[in-house]
Amino acid sequence: MRLYQTGALLTGAHSELIPRAGVLVDGPRIIAAGPVDSLPADHVIPPDVVDLGDLTVMPGLVDAHVHLGFDGGPGPVARMKAETDSEQLILMLRSARELLSAGVTTARDLGARSFLDVAVRTAIASGMADGPRLVTAARPLTPTGGHCWFMGGECDSPDELRRMVRLHHKMGADFVKVMSTGGFMTEGAPPWSAQFSPAELDAVVTEAHRLGQRVAAHAHGRPGIAQAVAARVDTIEHCSFAGPDRKYGSDFDPAVVDEIAAAGIYVCPTMNVHALTMRDRFGDALDKVIMGLYSGGAQIIAGTDAGIDNCPHGAYVSGLEALAMVGLPAVEILDAATLRAARALGVDDRTGTLEPGKDADLIAVRGDPRSDLSVLHHVELVVARGAEHRPARHRVQAGALAAPAGPGPR
Repeated sequence: MRLYQTGALLTGAHSELIPRAGVLVDGPRIIAAGPVDSLPADHVIPPDVVDLGDLTVMPGLVDAHVHLGFDGGPGPVARMKAETDSEQLILMLRSARELLSAGVTTARDLGARSFLDVAVRTAIASGMADGPRLVTAARPLTPTGGHCWFMGGECDSPDELRRMVRLHHKMGADFVKVMSTGGFMTEGAPPWSAQFSPAELDAVVTEAHRLGQRVAAHAHGRPGIAQAVAARVDTIEHCSFAGPDRKYGSDFDPAVVDEIAAAGIYVCPTMNVHALTMRDRFGDALDKVIMGLYSGGAQIIAGTDAGIDNCPHGAYVSGLEALAMVGLPAVEILDAATLRAARALGVDDRTGTLEPGKDADLIAVRGDPRSDLSVLHHVELVVARGAEHRPARHRVQAGALAAPAGPGPR
């Protein structure tokens, strides 16, 4: 057993900060968490004590939208297309370590080829590789020549879509991702246009739910967002309401937001290091969309689209700062980055809060993230499923939100 003794403990985003506290861990699980003098003392084997001084211990973070097979550099698509599966696998393992060093103990990969994300998930779960708990979606479902066709998920009819869903289930993927609209990374697939008919989207969701899998819908334009809502997907990615003018938020529709909220669909707006550039380019549209979703009752979760152009996997916290920049309260952001995101991914029984029976997914930082999110840039300890990881220095430092950036969500 191991006792992490600390000056302050935040067991969940909506919890009170507990002074002079500890988290008692046995293997991968939490036995107890709370004030030191309240922890059970009748252990057969006395615990090893890790004294963290005045650090704050809190739940590990969740990035609900990453691409391990993209390198976060200036040309991730070209690199993916040029690399062999073996080279991609090596890159994905490196990307996973970068996420872990940023304090991310759970991540959802929403697009990889050849089921490589399933292989990486297995390697991490078995202890053969370092990385966050991985939730996988494998090859995104897209029409021939559609957004991210190069990942191998092309389908052109309800029957083909159902077959691809069944193949994903057979190969062990956790989620199904469907490209409800085009995207900015694929020529000839406009992000404001719907790529599938309502019947095709319904075929995807019905078959996935029959098999016990959830569905994430990539959707930028209003028509594709509305069709995804009608099909009852589980999460909507980006949800940018981009119009034919290619502008973020130019086709924003509060009525569609009401439908999202009524359906209980989670929204991952993929805020990241590009937020300042997007705000400069689109004015208050960024604030309008995010705060419109929030005030309209949509359940927002944190995800960065890590790996896309100039968006490194270590830049996770800049996405949280972007949500704060547009007006979300800090406690809502922390919930979006922990328990709410875990719930959207279907792993809230294992992570998202620090409580007995859950996995020991925790991080230690210097300060109170509820009053200053920037303290999360400097994670001093990461524990993922009971295994300690000392964060490595990586190329993303505090203040990365202000770094030069590209056009935003892809």
